[in-house]
Amino acid sequence: MEAWEAVAREGVRDTLARYTHAGDRGRAGDLAACFTEDGVLDVGDAGGRWVGRAAIAAQIDAVIARGAASRGNGATPGRHHVSSVLIDLESAAEASSSSYFLVLTGDGSDHWGRYRDRLRVEDGRWLLVERIVRVDGRTPAPRVPRT
Repeated sequence: MEAWEAVAREGVRDTLARYTHAGDRGRAGDLAACFTEDGVLDVGDAGGRWVGRAAIAAQIDAVIARGAASRGNGATPGRHHVSSVLIDLESAAEASSSSYFLVLTGDGSDHWGRYRDRLRVEDGRWLLVERIVRVDGRTPAPRVPRT
């Protein structure tokens, strides 16, 4: 592996971690900043396809608001755990990645699935061009508000 490849892989991992931490902390603007200006967050049947940082931040803010409203109904905040991150470098400035996620609450597993990402370097930083989120399974009585 050449040095640029190691640097690129760490840049991609850093972006994925920043996205996860921002989401779990309810920081919609920070999560949206992980995307290119015209980036896409596709959550499929759970909520659709959101295009652009402003739309992504607005939709994430709405999810956060629904979560806060449902706390009185027993909903608990979740923590995303991302694993098996596979990064394919297409060039020094473009990559794709695949990973799995598991959302845990104080009551245990809530839901799990896959991320499929396309990324590119802009202004020296790896950003998501597109993230496709697919939920593969849920517990029978989920505790985290749905998108």
